[in-house]
Amino acid sequence: MSNRYAVILAAGQGTRMKSKLYKVLHPVCGKPMVQHVVDQITNLNIKEIVTIIGHGAEMVQAQLGDRSLYALQKEQLGTAHAVMQAQDMLEGKEGITIVVCGDTPLIKAETMEAIFKHHEELKAKATILTAKIDNPTGYGRIIRNEEGLVEKIVEHKDASEKERKINEINTGTYCFDNRALFEALKNVSNENVQGEYYLPDVIEILKKQGEVVTAYQTDEFEETLGVNDRVALAEAERIMRSRINESHMRNGVTIIDPANTYIEADVQIGQDTVIYPGTMIKGQSIIGTECIIGPNSEIDVCEIGNETVIRQSAAFNSSIGSNVNIGPFAHIRPDSTILDDVKIGNFVEIKKAVFGKGSKASHLSYIGDAEVGSDVNIGCGSITVNYDGKNKFLTKIEDGVFIGCNSNLVAPVTIKKGSYVAAGSTITKNVPEEALAIARAKQVNKEGYVEKLNLKK
Repeated sequence: MSNRYAVILAAGQGTRMKSKLYKVLHPVCGKPMVQHVVDQITNLNIKEIVTIIGHGAEMVQAQLGDRSLYALQKEQLGTAHAVMQAQDMLEGKEGITIVVCGDTPLIKAETMEAIFKHHEELKAKATILTAKIDNPTGYGRIIRNEEGLVEKIVEHKDASEKERKINEINTGTYCFDNRALFEALKNVSNENVQGEYYLPDVIEILKKQGEVVTAYQTDEFEETLGVNDRVALAEAERIMRSRINESHMRNGVTIIDPANTYIEADVQIGQDTVIYPGTMIKGQSIIGTECIIGPNSEIDVCEIGNETVIRQSAAFNSSIGSNVNIGPFAHIRPDSTILDDVKIGNFVEIKKAVFGKGSKASHLSYIGDAEVGSDVNIGCGSITVNYDGKNKFLTKIEDGVFIGCNSNLVAPVTIKKGSYVAAGSTITKNVPEEALAIARAKQVNKEGYVEKLNLKK
């Protein structure tokens, strides 16, 4: 097999996005468009990837890191000019180069592999990825000869009436013989209305030299979608989301309403898990088997065990064990670790806390900056008072502790193993093992006092 190279065109500003964010960094299902392209390309046997950067160059490099080499296109003078920027890295090398736009996040590795193989089998110097669409208005048409090889690409504005009826279009993705590509690029002219150097002109140059130019037609026009504005971005999001959801369903996940379930590209979900509508699962979240997630829940970069239920709740950057019951309306904030068999009930907030096996906070509590042991019961309305206005402090609640309702644990404080805290207490000192801590004012009843206030007259 020939050496393979890839050039990703990612230098355009993307003015139609009307955004401060550089176009190819706009996310589709949680991942920047150009990252989708690179991820698919790296599934192929590619020797070198060169990303052509321009506007927002530093941000693109920060996103892709060392997965690519980079060439700077200081002035955006057309697609041929962009590819020319890779000359120092690729010119003269033996092999095949694929050229892909960084704003085509839906393109699949399988399709790129197919165009490589088609190119090699036909011993072509250039192969164009094409698609058939019902309304080809605005697209360059593929004109084939009797043998089915490409005769030329005709832009819509230059096409005759007959040519405009052709519905096979140029998608903007190409394979080239690498040496032939860089030789032809030297002969591309900018004598056109825009004064730019266009990559399709390479096709014409190669044809005039008598070289073989072919086309590989994809069955899915959707995957060639180029995102130039927010409307196309939303369409790409819809297609990608549908693709992701279908993949999970085929792998044994039940998604009750795929159209209203939002799962990002890097999420992993185990078999027999059920996802209810209105749920968003983001980042590199991992969800185990036989879980119930949703409805209306947000999971972001969490690892969740098996048989866990999360209803109408949000969880971020945390680890959640198996057979855990969370919600409704709970909030798991970052850096929390919730072990197996835990119950986090309605309107409970957990932040930067460890929750031991079998422990419960069933209602209306805030547990922040805390280490909670196993088999702990935290009563309704109890909180860890972790902040003095300047610093955060740790609360330790050891195994088997019972915290009565409406208790304040003022950190730093430790509630030792097996102890009890009476309801309504504000605890400011450590509680020994198996002790009962009571920290509240003595109740005094003033009989007949209401009549003295004259409130009922």
